[in-house]
Amino acid sequence: MRINLPTWLTLFRVLLLPVMVIVYYLPFRGANLTAALVFVLAAFTDWLDGYLARRLNLTSAFGAFLDPVADKLMVAVTLFLLVQSHPGGWQGILMAVTASVIVGREISVSALREWMAQIGARSKVKVAFLGKLKTATQMAALVVLLLQHDAETLRLYHIGEALLVIAGVLTIWSGLDYLRAAWPSLRGDSDEVKKSEKNTVQGG
Repeated sequence: MRINLPTWLTLFRVLLLPVMVIVYYLPFRGANLTAALVFVLAAFTDWLDGYLARRLNLTSAFGAFLDPVADKLMVAVTLFLLVQSHPGGWQGILMAVTASVIVGREISVSALREWMAQIGARSKVKVAFLGKLKTATQMAALVVLLLQHDAETLRLYHIGEALLVIAGVLTIWSGLDYLRAAWPSLRGDSDEVKKSEKNTVQGG
């Protein structure tokens, strides 16, 4: 199997995850900034590999499989780090619940996409504006939280928390859109399936 450039970038993104974890816990000044920069680099490769795949027509079955896996791993690992290091109290509970919602939704939607692909109805669960907005809000929240996790002042930390809660709400919203689009297929209603194949989903 020959691996093309976009897929190499996706693999690089996966390899950046343990680097981010190690940097996150290293006791040196600026560890928070370094961890945030590693995360930003990983997020940039997410955009770049997709751009190159479309621009140069370098798509592959392995790349199509690996790219969403790398995305979910990047978000899940970062959320676990942040929840583990978050101070206690109701804010810690809110962070844990929000992270659980985001990770749970990602797992559920990935399973739904796989099932829809198996029945030949993958086109009904396309990414649209709502999904892109959710992703952008989620990434911004994670960068802010990484940057502030061991800062002397947490002035921006609460902004990151608020952005993550908004991302959690958008996560549920887009997940429900996925479910709505897939519902005719889940019910096994062939007539509804034929009608819904003409529509797209606002998910992501």
